[in-house]
Amino acid sequence: MAASSLLLLTACGTSAVTSSSSNLWDQIVYGFAQVIRFLSFGGLTGIGIILFTILIRAALLPLLNMQIKSSQKMQEIQPEIKKIQLKYPGKDMESRRLMQEETQKLYADNKVNPYAGCFPLLIQMPVLWALYQALSRVDFLKHGTFLWFDIGAKDPTFILPILAAIFTFLSSYLMMKSAPEKNMMTSSMTYLMPVMILFFAMNVASGIGLYWVVSNAFQVFQTMLIANPWKIIAARESKIQSVKDKAKARERALKKAKVKAKKK
Repeated sequence: MAASSLLLLTACGTSAVTSSSSNLWDQIVYGFAQVIRFLSFGGLTGIGIILFTILIRAALLPLLNMQIKSSQKMQEIQPEIKKIQLKYPGKDMESRRLMQEETQKLYADNKVNPYAGCFPLLIQMPVLWALYQALSRVDFLKHGTFLWFDIGAKDPTFILPILAAIFTFLSSYLMMKSAPEKNMMTSSMTYLMPVMILFFAMNVASGIGLYWVVSNAFQVFQTMLIANPWKIIAARESKIQSVKDKAKARERALKKAKVKAKKK
């Protein structure tokens, strides 16, 4: 998938983009480059990319919050989804139809949109494409330097790809940590995605790697702030304990009532 993503990034053109480019996509790419240039205080393109990334993530914050909440709801109803799947184990069309209907009803009752998590990704991909194109096709960004790396070239030290992979793992891990049930697919993706990002970041301009590091670091911070998994787990355990305590209280009340009834 990382390789296919790389092909997608380069599919929009390779020729130089300037202020005189007439193609609509080229104009968008040049616009991105101009925004980064404006934000590059002291002429440091890396600063421009960092600030640009933070602005993009801040603008997407409402959608990302929706994604996190939707993901949490999906995690909470997973046991119910499994019950429905066990209820209709058949492969025939009728079983599939009934399973689909009950699953959709479960989503509706819990106000869950299973596709909500895709919205931020769909919005971020054009941004990533445009940024990649800006760094590879706009001359005044291709030759910028920041810290130890050349913005338009691959990171020779692999520090950025490694950091991008680490923050990708932390982001996925924190999202899955609070899940009441784990499955093979989500668990494997938690470890597979960082590897894909590592490969991806090793094969693109360092500016893209920098974008990925800052973006996923922001995601980690956002998750800890809005959906701290340890707080969610504590709240869930507290709720379960509260239900158990109420059940025990009812049992004690019933026993006392029976003792009184026998005495009478």
